[in-house]
Amino acid sequence: MKKRIVLALGGNALQKNGEATAEAQKKIANEVGEVIADIASQYEIIVAHGNGPQVGNILIHEESASTEKAPAMPLETAVAMSQGQIGYWLTQAINNAFIKKNQTKKVVTIISQVVVDRKDPAFQNPTKPIGQFYNEKQAKLLAKQNKWTVKEDAGRGWRRVVASPKPIDIIEKKSILELVANDIIVIAAGGGGIPVYRTKILKHLKGIDAVIDKDYAAEKLAELTKADIFVSVTAVPNVFINFGLKNEEALHKISTKEISGLIKYGYFKSGSMLPKVEAAIMFAKKGGTGIITDIDHLKDALLGKAGTIISKNISK
Repeated sequence: MKKRIVLALGGNALQKNGEATAEAQKKIANEVGEVIADIASQYEIIVAHGNGPQVGNILIHEESASTEKAPAMPLETAVAMSQGQIGYWLTQAINNAFIKKNQTKKVVTIISQVVVDRKDPAFQNPTKPIGQFYNEKQAKLLAKQNKWTVKEDAGRGWRRVVASPKPIDIIEKKSILELVANDIIVIAAGGGGIPVYRTKILKHLKGIDAVIDKDYAAEKLAELTKADIFVSVTAVPNVFINFGLKNEEALHKISTKEISGLIKYGYFKSGSMLPKVEAAIMFAKKGGTGIITDIDHLKDALLGKAGTIISKNISK
């Protein structure tokens, strides 16, 4: 039987050098599509992806063009818009890669809702910056008008910040399972998923303005779909300690216990490698294999020949 893998593509996977146009991002998506098509005969594949640059651009357009007759869409709807946008690019890219190989295989994007807890502590301390920069006066005025939380962002200006709660469940998980069991490549939980919660009495779903970390959502997706391997596809071939310094060291095969120790010593930053490492550890502790690598080394990493490979017990 084929092993089932969840590939979590980084939010900048389609903007390697800050590309902003659709055509430039489609071109990079084509490269990703070629790699996915190359491994499709060996694995059952579910693709998750980030959306940081793309949803940020959507919000800028929404806020800049907002009028009384056509008000800006809320954040949770912008996340849904970015899922459709990036899902379209990736679906088309993967399909075109199969056409080049004279093969046919189905690819489907599912607009995915991810359940969060309204009482998650993240809602009391919003930290995730989104959208455009403002001066202090503008930011505080918008915060008052829109009930936003705003903060100064590393000397570059003021931005809206939102909560980043942990994912609890994925509403469309059964549909995703049915599709992947029929050897269909599924793109799901894009941008961490559309954050939703259930109402107390009727248990209805309702969207909430937040941003779910892509790696945590993808790990939850891997868990719920009973995947064998979780891969965080990022910009570097390995996880490094002392990254960028003369004594930097690439991590290859490592146990959950060893890499958890490195977290305690502060080797990984919260806005960069930490969520990827934590997600891979969470998945590995449940019995799977967690991998962190870049798209160029993905095929070798799946064979255990490249990348950083995390599991409960590692024989080096």
